[in-house]
Amino acid sequence: MNKSLLDILVCPITKSSLTLNKEGTELISKMGGIAYPIRDGIPVLLETEARTLTADERLDSGSKK
Repeated sequence: MNKSLLDILVCPITKSSLTLNKEGTELISKMGGIAYPIRDGIPVLLETEARTLTADERLDSGSKK
């Protein structure tokens, strides 16, 4: 994922910043407790496509930006 794009993207629900998960397959909104998929290099920032983070994922601070 392009770093400059990640710097300007925000969660469409909470308007908070997003972080890239370790695998580089999802954008995480810690404030919203949700993860948005990245498909073919394109972030899908739709609430209907997002999944709820597990309790462990909410606590994990290992995500990187």
